[in-house]
Amino acid sequence: MFVEYFKITGFSMAQIFILGAIGYFLSRKNILGQEGVGSLSRLVVDVTLPLMIFCQLIQEFSFSRYGGWWLFPLLSIAITAAGFLAASLFLGLIKGAQHKRQFLSLIAFQNSGYLPLALIASLLPRGQADQMFIYLFLFLVGFNLLIWSLGVHMLSCAHIKKFELGSLFSPPVIAALASLLLVSLGLNRVIPDFIIRPLKTIGGCTLPLAMLVVGGNLAQARLTHIDKKAVSLILLIKLIILPALGLWLVLKLRLPHLVGLLILIQLAVPSATNLSVITAHYKREDLFISQGVFLSHVLSLVTIPVFLSLYFTLGMIK
Repeated sequence: MFVEYFKITGFSMAQIFILGAIGYFLSRKNILGQEGVGSLSRLVVDVTLPLMIFCQLIQEFSFSRYGGWWLFPLLSIAITAAGFLAASLFLGLIKGAQHKRQFLSLIAFQNSGYLPLALIASLLPRGQADQMFIYLFLFLVGFNLLIWSLGVHMLSCAHIKKFELGSLFSPPVIAALASLLLVSLGLNRVIPDFIIRPLKTIGGCTLPLAMLVVGGNLAQARLTHIDKKAVSLILLIKLIILPALGLWLVLKLRLPHLVGLLILIQLAVPSATNLSVITAHYKREDLFISQGVFLSHVLSLVTIPVFLSLYFTLGMIK
């Protein structure tokens, strides 16, 4: 049974890898240069992903069906806190204040949107995938608020003259909040279909574009003079310890299948590519952010199928 699930999840990861590899190749060949990757990233963050979130929530979400919707933003805080706690246990092995901040960030903040989106789309049947997308978009409300506040504070070494409040309300967060407001007022039912259809079509471009962005960002990683001790610890904690503890916990608590799957995916995915964006934006030295992001994505091609296969197998036995 484990082998069958491993084949399924492995094939899903292989499809995701191919999309990322195309982005990587285009960036390495300078067909899609650094500015091009940046423009594509802004297109996804500012346009296609918000539209995907908006259309999904106003069409599929209801407060009666998702009574515990508010738990998912809180869940993102809990998972980030778990990452900080796990990293802090090994913090004594890392020397230097800035090194410690980057070490903590790489473990606490995961690729919470792009990779889970692709995994959900490739692993689950349509009905379950739609439900999981709702869970994920609600989760991302809390996560985006965290990474663009706490994550920026840490990676900029607190050398920010003025806190950018607007950065908290990124387009995906605004899209989710606006959708919830429309649903609460019942206005989602009066939006004509001829408006929803083109918006949904554009939102449907999110998954392939997002993986091109991930691959393009990875192509720009600096892999010279790898800090072997720090990166090895990051890979161990991020890709093995945290998902192993998460797997044990969701099975122990007998959580609903899709909720447990979301938790495990968020604990198993690699470090957030946005960490490199934040480091570059605030002109901080990239000590091992690029290395951690790149290598965690490479190794996750094996670790994610292993943990997801264990979850599906042990969940069936349970």
